[in-house]
Amino acid sequence: MQTPSIRKQDLDRKWFVIDAANQPLGRLASRIATVLRGKHTAQFTPHVDTGDFIVVVNAEQIKLTGAKLVDKKYYRHSGYPGGFRAEPYGSLLQRRPDFVIEKAVRGMLPKNRLGRQMAKKLKVYAGASHPHQAQNPQPMSV
Repeated sequence: MQTPSIRKQDLDRKWFVIDAANQPLGRLASRIATVLRGKHTAQFTPHVDTGDFIVVVNAEQIKLTGAKLVDKKYYRHSGYPGGFRAEPYGSLLQRRPDFVIEKAVRGMLPKNRLGRQMAKKLKVYAGASHPHQAQNPQPMSV
């Protein structure tokens, strides 16, 4: 008996909405990465994007435990001499709360074309409203 391998055209993708208010960042990101990858379903295939769409609302109310708001830093470099920048997560969370969740989830996905394709199914919004009501997303608890 052969192991069935699902094809892209046989998928039935669902939409889920997650409320990020008072959720720890790491726990939320790992749950989102699992659903984006498709590991929560029985039809998981490693080389096919079998995951579902995720809409995250209230990203500005995400919680970081301990002293991570001050101690944890987001680093980037422009590529030019002296172009190194470091920003504490507290100010990054105020400036771009959607980016904080996207970056945490992207780090938990595969680092290849398939991972970039999975990351496009994540929609993060700072407030409580989102423009995906037509897709009828189901609420998901974390």
